[in-house]
Amino acid sequence: MVAGEAPARTGALALILGVLGLVLWLPPLADGLPVAGQRALAVTLVTIVLWTTEALEPGVTALLGVTLLALSGAAGDLRGALQGFASPVPYFLIGVLTMGVAVVRSGLAERLARTVLERARGRSLAVYLQLVLAFPALTFVLPSATTRSGILIHIYDEVFTLAGVPRGAAIAKAVMLALASINRLASTALLTGGITPVMSAAIIGGVSWTGWFLLMAVPYYTILLVGGLLTWALHRRGFRRGLPAPAPAARQSLSGVEWRTVLVILGASTLWLTDAVHHLDPALPALLAFVALLLPRIGPLVWADLERGVGWANVFVIAASISLAHVLGTSGAAAWLARLLVGNLPALGATPLGTVALLMLGATALRAIVPNISGFLALALPIAMSVGREADLNPLVCALVVMMTGDAVIYYPAQSSSALVIYQRGHVSAGEMLRFGLWMTLVGWLVILLVALPWWTLVGEPLSVP
Repeated sequence: MVAGEAPARTGALALILGVLGLVLWLPPLADGLPVAGQRALAVTLVTIVLWTTEALEPGVTALLGVTLLALSGAAGDLRGALQGFASPVPYFLIGVLTMGVAVVRSGLAERLARTVLERARGRSLAVYLQLVLAFPALTFVLPSATTRSGILIHIYDEVFTLAGVPRGAAIAKAVMLALASINRLASTALLTGGITPVMSAAIIGGVSWTGWFLLMAVPYYTILLVGGLLTWALHRRGFRRGLPAPAPAARQSLSGVEWRTVLVILGASTLWLTDAVHHLDPALPALLAFVALLLPRIGPLVWADLERGVGWANVFVIAASISLAHVLGTSGAAAWLARLLVGNLPALGATPLGTVALLMLGATALRAIVPNISGFLALALPIAMSVGREADLNPLVCALVVMMTGDAVIYYPAQSSSALVIYQRGHVSAGEMLRFGLWMTLVGWLVILLVALPWWTLVGEPLSVP
């Protein structure tokens, strides 16, 4: 740690917690915001600031946030504050992280890393392009962005190790930011691509798999492309560095343990892709893969591998973010925020495009405060559809505008399990994720206005309704 960094962090932490203590004892400060909601909002904001500034380790901040939810009375009691730990999502994440460890232990990561470097022929840009261009195709095999990140992070860590790239180098930052942010966009183009499309389609209603792909493929692949160019532009100096090829190794066919690892991962992916048939929660295939990868004579792992290879802080952070979103909802803070940021927009938007711009602004502010995407969608989409009806606009388009605004950005690692997995590797800081998130906010707005709205009109979903 740099000299003077620890006292500065200690002072910032003391100031933040002092402000929190003051807010927790104040009477209600706004009409319509209950005391419990005010306290929930204060705890959430403090937790987000601590995550973003890295004043504490992320796992410590997560547990502090949960503790404050209980002590302040925002969650009612400790059981209410621990709702995120009862959610399937942390267990889904455990399964995905285990898959990544298995890819390393089985030898698949090194094999694939050598292939990436050989095809790149010493060009950093080629390594980056291979990754970004593979995202749409990989989505059809591994629909979950978290799964792809959990596996690819190990492969590209091995790429950088073989090529002698230091941790945090520009090329490493570009690749990791692409995995954390752009990677997710490929998933939302598919209705089976994760919680964002599934939950959004359920709230909107009446959207088929093909209908969703028709609506979302062009806008989302455009954001992915522009986001890829943005990442390259921000770190272009790093692409000038050549990557030495690893020492040649004799080519061998896949070993038995590699084949079994591949089959387990593909089996889980098959269950994720066919969830419309069996309706299993995504956490169940992940847990089945977890067990299979630890079975003697089948999987490549033993429990000690997980103690060393799984970033357990990830589980605490993602569970805490779900708890915060849950308490924001049950305390009344979320409804108050939604009304404040989005609910009064029809009176402010004199034109259809003006209303869209205000919807994007409100959704951006709400996304910055709500750490969990499912909580954001549950709050923002119904209100956006109501705004559309009141303003004589297409409710579906209004909902998609808000969804894209929130989904295109990550401001701090706890907002996405994919970003959290990447952040824990140490190549990018929370501040760098925030900076990239601000850039992606602008990209998302421009793509919505210049690409999505004209495209939706072309396929039969115009903004204005007769």
